[in-house]
Amino acid sequence: MTTDQRPRTPARSPTRTPVFSRDGADARAFLIHEDPQVLVFDKPAGLSVQGGSGVEISLDEMLAQFTDRKGRQPRLAHRLDRETSGVIVAGRTPSAIAALNQAFADRITEKTYLAIVCGGAPDPVEGVLTTSLVKQKLRGVDLVRAARPSESPAWAAETAYRTLAATEAAALVEARPRTGRMHQIRAHLAFAGRPIAGDGKYGGLFSLGGVAVPRLLLHAHALTIPHPAGGVLHIAVPPPSAFRDAAAALGLANALPMGDTPVMRIE
Repeated sequence: MTTDQRPRTPARSPTRTPVFSRDGADARAFLIHEDPQVLVFDKPAGLSVQGGSGVEISLDEMLAQFTDRKGRQPRLAHRLDRETSGVIVAGRTPSAIAALNQAFADRITEKTYLAIVCGGAPDPVEGVLTTSLVKQKLRGVDLVRAARPSESPAWAAETAYRTLAATEAAALVEARPRTGRMHQIRAHLAFAGRPIAGDGKYGGLFSLGGVAVPRLLLHAHALTIPHPAGGVLHIAVPPPSAFRDAAAALGLANALPMGDTPVMRIE
């Protein structure tokens, strides 16, 4: 597999990602589980998890609607990029928030993503990507690039992947990040010569085999994490319709790992 580890000039999607406004903002619309300790959401693409420039409403702000009688607001335990859809978890109490944060810090969680990548199957079709990453700005946009040998500071990063299905134009890839760096999966796949479709920041195309790509086709599919009250929480959510439609048009849909209903259990 050829690699290109240079940063790219960010491109814009020809289709606008949905913009979320304060009017009618309701996190319960994509809440898939709640208990006294934990909230689990299926975050839609286009919703920022935190506030910032150009962000009218964020998931973090929307959590205020779950404030309890003691005035305690839930807190997110991890992040997803604005354009990425899928599973995200928040703690409801100080002890639950601390336990979830510690689980991510200790890397005892298991995260699984689905991505549609450009250019057919990666070579090899499965493996582990270990390029260290360095944060940088390119034309005012935050990106990561591959670290040079012995460069410091640099983030160690590790992503396991396997190909679920492939055509000449595209492939459906399962990615399991073992570290949690900014843009890690996006950058690692791009550096491996298989950028994610619709990822204008890292060279992803917006048309594959004549199929229009509406947005970044990266979905946080599943998460396994210790539940603060005991046991292990297993969550899996299907990709949204834009992802499934693209997979079908590209001949990859039969390899999608589940139907259209979220699955959750505590063991």
